[in-house]
Amino acid sequence: MVDEPESSDSLRTFGAVLQALREHAGLSREEFAELVRYSKHTVASVELGRRMPDLAFVERSEEATGNTGALRKALPKLARQPGLAAWFRRWAALEATAVTLYTYECRMVPGLLQTEGYARAMSADQLPPLDDAQIDERWAARLERQQLLRQRPNTAFGFMVEESVFVRHTGGVEVTRELIDHVLEIAELRNVDFQIMPLKPPSHSGLQGPIRLAETPENRWFAYNEGQESGQLITDAKVVSALQQRYARMRSQALPSPEAVSLLQRMRGDLL
Repeated sequence: MVDEPESSDSLRTFGAVLQALREHAGLSREEFAELVRYSKHTVASVELGRRMPDLAFVERSEEATGNTGALRKALPKLARQPGLAAWFRRWAALEATAVTLYTYECRMVPGLLQTEGYARAMSADQLPPLDDAQIDERWAARLERQQLLRQRPNTAFGFMVEESVFVRHTGGVEVTRELIDHVLEIAELRNVDFQIMPLKPPSHSGLQGPIRLAETPENRWFAYNEGQESGQLITDAKVVSALQQRYARMRSQALPSPEAVSLLQRMRGDLL
């Protein structure tokens, strides 16, 4: 479940619909909370438009209120969090509660590992151009997401990044030096596994693009793909399974964590 900084019309409307469906089903807030396996306080926060519901909450609420489909259809229309693309917000909600998160990136350093200098360098090249307030919002949202790495020590984070992403030196040498130092620090966390896919691997099972995988507390897996101005949350178990297989194969093709860290340290030394 993801807290919103303030209520919005869409959140209040969603909450009112949820409350109406709950009452129509003859359920008290306490009874409903027990059915959806969230606290009474969480249910109240959603109904009052103060809290962004995650996918698990919506799915269980649908089951508890007769599967009308109203809540599922309303979820994508909820007001976005500042700094997060509209198509990304459902994944961000899953990310916030996941027990396992795997990320493979071939285009850029994943958002959860970025530094402010790196993030701002990428935003500066965005087209159409962004104003200062938009760039600030993007970084603030990214920084908030990064707290997950330390606030959720029981979540297993796996990152696999192409070596070319660091070789590119986005933002210049100083930004890259700071970025590598930051990634090396994160790689030391007990709940983080960091790998690098070398420039010339003998085999590569991820040539079709980036992969993101998340396991919910209920041990259900989801995937997410993102492209130009779009993103897709993948719930189809067959497709998710195929992406899991590719990621698993890639883990044997990429440099394991100790070797990845050693490579980054050498790259960092070359920047002096």
